[in-house]
Amino acid sequence: MIYFTPTHWKDYELLDSGNFEKLERFGTYVTIRPEPQAVWDKSMSESEWMHKATVRFQANSSNSGEWIQFKPCADSWRIQYHALQLTCNLKFTSFKHVGIFPEQAVNWDYMHAVCSSRPGLKVLNLFGYTGIASVAARAAGADVTHLDAIKQVVNWTRQNMEDSGLRDIRWIIEDARKFVAREIKRGNVYQGIIMDPPAFGRGTNGEDWKLERDINALLKDVQKILDTKQYFFILNTYSLGFSAMIIENLLHTIFSSYKAPKEVGELYLQDSFGKKLPLGVIGRFTNIPITKSSR
Repeated sequence: MIYFTPTHWKDYELLDSGNFEKLERFGTYVTIRPEPQAVWDKSMSESEWMHKATVRFQANSSNSGEWIQFKPCADSWRIQYHALQLTCNLKFTSFKHVGIFPEQAVNWDYMHAVCSSRPGLKVLNLFGYTGIASVAARAAGADVTHLDAIKQVVNWTRQNMEDSGLRDIRWIIEDARKFVAREIKRGNVYQGIIMDPPAFGRGTNGEDWKLERDINALLKDVQKILDTKQYFFILNTYSLGFSAMIIENLLHTIFSSYKAPKEVGELYLQDSFGKKLPLGVIGRFTNIPITKSSR
């Protein structure tokens, strides 16, 4: 198994982790957020955390919550991912997220390297969220379709695209399973498919999604719209107890006709004290020769 973590990101830093929380710096703001996998002790004291923090997310019983502000800050702000010259617009949401998952920079680098090696690839980003993955692929010259079930999130992606100096991403607001089923009927194929499905979710019309129950069937459909001549595929999951072995089995059974080597592993972030915080498992493969480093 391979372990992946981003490197050299000036605008992001995991300062500390422990006691089911993480202390992170996004640009000039420092956040405290819940983190169920940080089961160890913090390296810094609580007073040190509070001295550094700009805001802290306080969860309530329904998994949403509110931000407690300690220092002056705006409701939204920007940071840069300088490695690919991308702009990330961030906001304090009611579900503890701010608009990016920093560990995903590993995948941004990978898809940018693949797409740069073969400009004009047709790429589909399912479960696109705020779309830095879409923007990264577009920055490398790909023809990108971005799909998410929530209109406000798609608008957020558009802002990330425009502020990164790009244009012409195709926007789809729809349930991922319904869209893929229609693409099969239409005979459409993509050279690149990116998937980062949530553990739980709702489609545009309230369709229920559960990762463990639904991922196998969706991947079988996704395989039907992935090109067989030139291709890349990325699957990222974050769900407690969802093993990398599950991803390995799915890739080797459903995508067995794709002979490119399958990379499977864990994503993590390392805090400033050397503790490694696991943040999901990924599987990926491509038969497109990468002409520059993806790490």
